[in-house]
Amino acid sequence: MSASSGAEVRAWAARLGLPGLVDVHTHFMPRNVLDKVWAYFDSAGPLTGVEWPITYREEEDRRIALLREFGVLAFTSMLYPHKAGMAAWLNDWAADFARRTPDCLHTATLFPEPGAPGYVRDALDRGARVLKVHLQVGGFAPNDERLDEVWGLVEDAGTPVVIHCGSGPAPGRFTGPGPVGRLLARYPRLRLIVAHMGMPEYGDFLGLAERYEGVHLDTTMAFTDFSERLAPFPETELKRLAGLGDRILLGTDFPNIPYPYVHQLHALERLGLGDDWLRAVCHGNGTRLFGLPAVAP
Repeated sequence: MSASSGAEVRAWAARLGLPGLVDVHTHFMPRNVLDKVWAYFDSAGPLTGVEWPITYREEEDRRIALLREFGVLAFTSMLYPHKAGMAAWLNDWAADFARRTPDCLHTATLFPEPGAPGYVRDALDRGARVLKVHLQVGGFAPNDERLDEVWGLVEDAGTPVVIHCGSGPAPGRFTGPGPVGRLLARYPRLRLIVAHMGMPEYGDFLGLAERYEGVHLDTTMAFTDFSERLAPFPETELKRLAGLGDRILLGTDFPNIPYPYVHQLHALERLGLGDDWLRAVCHGNGTRLFGLPAVAP
């Protein structure tokens, strides 16, 4: 498949009467970090173990331009540390990126370490609108006691957290619904956005969304041909997915996807859940969650 054209993506949104898309799961990070991420995918690393061509391997300015050509009105700069001592400088980079990229939702991250409460508070004070947590890459438990104060800060602020906590593409020591369920039992007002629909534990994470009103799920890579080969979404869960239509958010993993951007949209459409569901997922829910303008500027 060739990469999507901007006109193709905009036409898809226009058919639904949408002014554009809100994509809560896109990656922008310092170039030296991104190069390592791309090298990992190029090597079919152990977590993926499959060929994973990066469709949008472009310079930063071009990647921003592509999202704008697609009609994406708001997006994120998902970034994450794999060890202690990284999160604070990643947050500095992300704050600068948001400053020079007004359609990016200012993103921050964290790691269980003594300084976490301080730099998370600083990120929130500087206007961070979403946090990214990657339990699999970071290799840490969400209930690590060094994060207790952090979760309290984030819960009180009401700031959404995109959290990679499902066991796909490979199980981690702290992945799965159990650790996140225990976290929510302690901090029930957290606004968690479960990345990748919680793949492959879809049903369990839908259950957490049904139990906790602050839990959302993003569509990142779910339902696509690529993911359906590895972790198919059960047809038996479609009714629950439809019922949670106000809690599902468009996410794509741009630019690190092995297919065109528009394929994620087509994958959502072929679920057969209707145009109103698509409008909510691709624009309305993100607009409401992040307090965005209801129409394009």
